[in-house]
This record gives sequence, C-alpha cells and structure tokens, in this order.
Amino acid sequence: MKTSKKEQIMSCSDFNQLLNVEYGKRGTQAREQFEAEAEAFALGELLQQERKSAGMTQQQLAQQSGYNRRTISRIENGNKNVSLDSIFRIFSGMGRKVAISVLTLTLLLTLGVG
Repeated sequence: MKTSKKEQIMSCSDFNQLLNVEYGKRGTQAREQFEAEAEAFALGELLQQERKSAGMTQQQLAQQSGYNRRTISRIENGNKNVSLDSIFRIFSGMGRKVAISVLTLTLLLTLGVG
C-alpha cells in the first residue's frame, strides 16, 4: 500500500526529511527552486530589518547605495536575485559591513538549511 503524502510528512523526524517529502531531494528542480526562493526571502527580511534599524526609508537607502527604490523593494520582497557585490553595496549604504563566515555556511549546510 502506498503511503499518503500526509503520512510521509507526519513520519518526518527532521526538517531535511520534511523538505525531501515536500520538494524532493537536493538537486531536484523543485528543491533547488524552493531553496533559492527561501534564501531570497531570508535576505530580503534581513535587509528590511537592517534598513529599519538604521532608520532609513527605501528611498534613502536607494540614494545611498546607488540603486532605485523599486530595486530595494524587490530585494526586500524576495523578488530579485542579488549579486554579492550588490549585497555589499546596499549594506554599505546603511553604514553596515557584511562578513561572510565559512563556519556559519558549513553549519547551515550540515543542518540542511543552506
């Protein structure tokens, strides 16, 4: 007898198993798309939080970073792919520095998040 999707989900013991059931294993198109969208969403949320913490509007950040307000909005809403150079430039516009930690990335990959 075939197990229903609900039963498969209920039997998951960790987040990675849940993602496998819902979106497929790593490397599948659906899983890659989900992870890319999740990363864009997380970056957008972080950007919005930092912008507000800096007391800036989207327009002010756009002027400081050299982008337009629409681009800032699209990034904050997770609707735009962003290069690493753009990330540095935008956060620099808020007076923030971006640091990349390989240890953090390794931890995220180990947990199945990144």
